[in-house]
Amino acid sequence: MAKKILAHVFVWTMVLLTYLPIFYIIAMSFTDSQAMLHWEGFSFDLYPRLFQNAEIMKVVGNTMLIAFVSSVIATVLGTVSAVGIHAMKRLPKAIVSGINQITVVNAEIVTAAAFMIFFWKIIGPITSAYYIKSLSYIILILCHTMITTPFVILNVMPRLQQLNNSTYEAALDLGATPNKALWRVLIPQLIPGMISGFVIAFTLSLDDFIVTQYNKDYGSAVETISTYVYNSARVKGIPPEIRALSTILFVVVLAVLISVNVFGSRRAKKLRERQGGKA
Repeated sequence: MAKKILAHVFVWTMVLLTYLPIFYIIAMSFTDSQAMLHWEGFSFDLYPRLFQNAEIMKVVGNTMLIAFVSSVIATVLGTVSAVGIHAMKRLPKAIVSGINQITVVNAEIVTAAAFMIFFWKIIGPITSAYYIKSLSYIILILCHTMITTPFVILNVMPRLQQLNNSTYEAALDLGATPNKALWRVLIPQLIPGMISGFVIAFTLSLDDFIVTQYNKDYGSAVETISTYVYNSARVKGIPPEIRALSTILFVVVLAVLISVNVFGSRRAKKLRERQGGKA
């Protein structure tokens, strides 16, 4: 009984510590106050002001562009890589799977520093200053792709392990080429894992700070939401419109995650019903 009570206390303490600050920010987004600790009455003023703030809108655009492009690339690379890893023999499969998880378990600051040394200390001096600065977006997209692709692989691999390999072999026996069997038979069955991997890659890229802060070019003004908030807090204070932006991001991400889970549950239920009908 005591263990059960302690478990409940621990869980609810973690929930409060995690979500209470978020709900506080959401509540403060409905008051037109410069300070976070001062309530000046209920108001929606921060929301129209958010969309009228050109600087914040540019930062949001940068963030969404980098997150979307890197997530699409990571989903394609991660899915193809997962298929290749799944087809390997036991020893090579174990080695490659271990290498894949290095980025996942490695300290992010070490990964960020490694990217910075490679792109800005090795590649940078080789090229002209103008050329490397013009690649700021591309460098950030590459960095985000490299840190999110392993998560896509980890989402697609369990789906591959659940599939019946005989369907792919049957497609080959019926005359399909390996590429056609891959894209028309195997990939459609991996769509739930690909969607989950894309969502995780997108959210990881969306809120990444360390890799972005280390690898953004300070001369090109490529800011994302996380770096903008950090730099604003150091210099002039966080704009109150950020509270409205945080609320919108929280609601959108929550809605997407719920939709993905509902879609996955319904798809799994339909699959079980089909299998039960065939049996």
